[in-house]
Order: sequence, then C-alpha cells, then structure tokens
Amino acid sequence: MIENIRLSLKGIWSHKMRSFLTMLGIIIGIAAIIAIVSTIKGTNEQIKNNLIGSGTNTVTVQLCRDSYPVEFAYEAIPEGIPVLTNEIHDRILGYSEIESVTFVNTREYADSIYYGNTNLSSSLYGIDRYYFDTAGYQITKGRGFSESDLTTSKAFCIVDESISASFGGAEPVGQVLDIMGTPFIVIGVVSQKSTFEPVINSIEEYYTYMQNSNGKIFVPQQMWPVICQYDEPQSVIVRAKSTDDMTQAGKKTQALLNGLLNTGNDTFKYQSNDLSDEAAQIQQLSNSTNTMLIGIASISLLVGGIGVMNIMLVSVTERTREIGLKKALGARKRRILGQFLTEAAMLSLIGGILGIGLGIGLSRLISILAGVPVAISTPAILIAVLFSMFVGIVFGLVPSIKASNLNPIEALGYE
Repeated sequence: MIENIRLSLKGIWSHKMRSFLTMLGIIIGIAAIIAIVSTIKGTNEQIKNNLIGSGTNTVTVQLCRDSYPVEFAYEAIPEGIPVLTNEIHDRILGYSEIESVTFVNTREYADSIYYGNTNLSSSLYGIDRYYFDTAGYQITKGRGFSESDLTTSKAFCIVDESISASFGGAEPVGQVLDIMGTPFIVIGVVSQKSTFEPVINSIEEYYTYMQNSNGKIFVPQQMWPVICQYDEPQSVIVRAKSTDDMTQAGKKTQALLNGLLNTGNDTFKYQSNDLSDEAAQIQQLSNSTNTMLIGIASISLLVGGIGVMNIMLVSVTERTREIGLKKALGARKRRILGQFLTEAAMLSLIGGILGIGLGIGLSRLISILAGVPVAISTPAILIAVLFSMFVGIVFGLVPSIKASNLNPIEALGYE
C-alpha cells in the first residue's frame, strides 16, 4: 500500500497541471458543499438564539384564554386558579431540564404610572427573589431588592434603562414614581443581558413579544395587592439548562399547572411561549431550501469524478507498456488494480483537501461580505474527505480494471 501511494504521488507530481485540472471539479464541489453547510449551520444557530432571546433559554408559562394571555386589568379572575406556592416552585425546579424558576405578576400596559406630571408608558412586574437571575437581568445602578424588601411592604421599585432615560438625565436612583396612586422610590436600574430586537409581523408574534416593547418597572411581589387592590394569578418563567431543553421545560411546567387548574372552563389553560418550536420550523424551511443547493453543488463532484475517470483512462493508455512489463514479471491483477485505484483515490483525496481549504475560505468570505454568520462543521469536513476518496475509487474502478485485464504480450507490443 505504501509503495502504491508513493507511485501515485510520483505520477500526480509528474503531471502537475493535468492533475490539478482533473481535481478542479472535486475542489469546487467540496468547497461549495462546505461553504453551504457552514452557512446553514451558522444561520440556524442565529435563528435559534435570536428567536429565543439571544440564548437566555427562558420559557414563560402564563394563563391564557383561547390561546391569548389573560389581561387581569380588563378581565375578571376566574375561580379555580391555583395559588403558586413554594411547594409548586420546588416541584417545577425538580424537573431535570430546568435550571431556575420564578413567579411573576404582570401588567403589560400599566397606564397609571407617573414621573412628576409625565405619564410613563411601561410594563409593571411584581417579582420574587429569583426573577432577575432567571430572566437574565443584571443590576447596572443602585441595588437590587433585599430579602427585607421582598418580604415586607416597602414601596421600592427597580426600573430598566428605558424608564431610566425618562428622567431627563437625572440620577435615577432616588427618584419617585407614582404607581397607581402609590409613591415608589427607585432603588436600582437593570438591563437585560439579551439584546434581542424582535420583528413583529402578526398578531400572534405581537402577543409573543409584547413584553419586550415597553419600558419595565419592577416592584416586590408583596406590593402587588397594594397596587392592584387584590391578588392576581401569577405567571411562571423557567430557565432551561440548554436551548434544546426549552420545549420539555415549558411543556412539563404547563402540564403541572394545568393539572392544578380547576376553573370548570376549558377556554382557560396555562400555555408556554416556547419559541424554540418556531425556531425549528424556520430552520426546517431553511434546511429544505439549502438541501437543494447542496444537491446542485454535488453535481460538481460528479463532474470531478468523470474527470478522474477520464484522466485515469489516459494514464492507463500511456502506461500500457509499463503494465505489460509488470505482468510479464509476475505482477498479479490485484496488484495492478490496487496501483491504479490508489492513484485515483489519491487524486481525489488531494482535491478534497484543497476543496476543504477553499470551502473554509469561502465561508469566511461570505461571512464578511454578506454579514451572514458561519459555523464550520467538522463532520461536514470529514464526510467531504471520505466522499472525495469514494468518488476517486468509484470512478477509478473502470480504468483500473481495464489496466489489470491487459494482455501482457499485447501490452508489451503497444506503441
């Protein structure tokens, strides 16, 4: 085998230009496939991360009626809604897919919030100690809620950077907001680690993403009945351990809460906003389109294989006397067959390696010029190398068989 490889490399090197032109089809085919696969992989990761909020891995499970979130500011609270207790928190946290859990009260449109005489358009959240870590927020100014703030009725609030900008350049910490008739002191400012900016094209997407559109104000959950005059059902936010766990995390939480629901009205159900399902659908559409592109690029490999067959047939013709001499000296068919198959495989392998380099370079170039993310796929590279060798062996088989079947007497007399 080593001798066959040495002879193959010697033959390829002695006809450098001819060998390169023969490899060209394989080089282009392999490069195109790697560039397409890398772009598909990078784009799919971007779709997944962007759609779920840049990797926060959170799923919101909230009470819905006819698949739309219930707005308690405008609707009566039905009977039979479970009270979310520490026991339920621990049961949800016990699921293997879930890393953290938080309960939250929400008013997506809290229109009775004032800074001085300015009405602030914002969302209002009543949160527990787990909220900021679970939802992916970090304190940028001031402080967060202490245990005392959360367990006693202290009129403190934390705002996001959007609300902070409404203070006209004044230091946000220490400002006073009138929230539904109750003065609250701002003790901190938070920002979300995610920079996801959704594009809303339908009413369904609006309800999915609406919590991102307003400024946000956070108050301790203990203060919610003071603001709203009565208790309201809470939503649940779970953070999955990975993006792939989001679907199961949402479904298990949803199933648990619906098992506790006893409204006597089938229109009320807890539902999870699992954006990974939507990401998977978009990825599937993207993959089906790009599969056709891979198929078209594979035609180049077929053309390259035909080129290998052609040049190997020429090589057999050129080396007819050499083959005749080897057979006259006792070389068996298997030895002649192995020599030419090895040369065809090496020709394709070298083309495949060059194609891999070109494909990685093309991927980087596409990323720079088109602003499309790419992720180089190691399995795609390995498959490309093996496939290029397979092409060389398949298309080199006919010339190799022809060489091994030559009559030594006729071969020696060939001019």
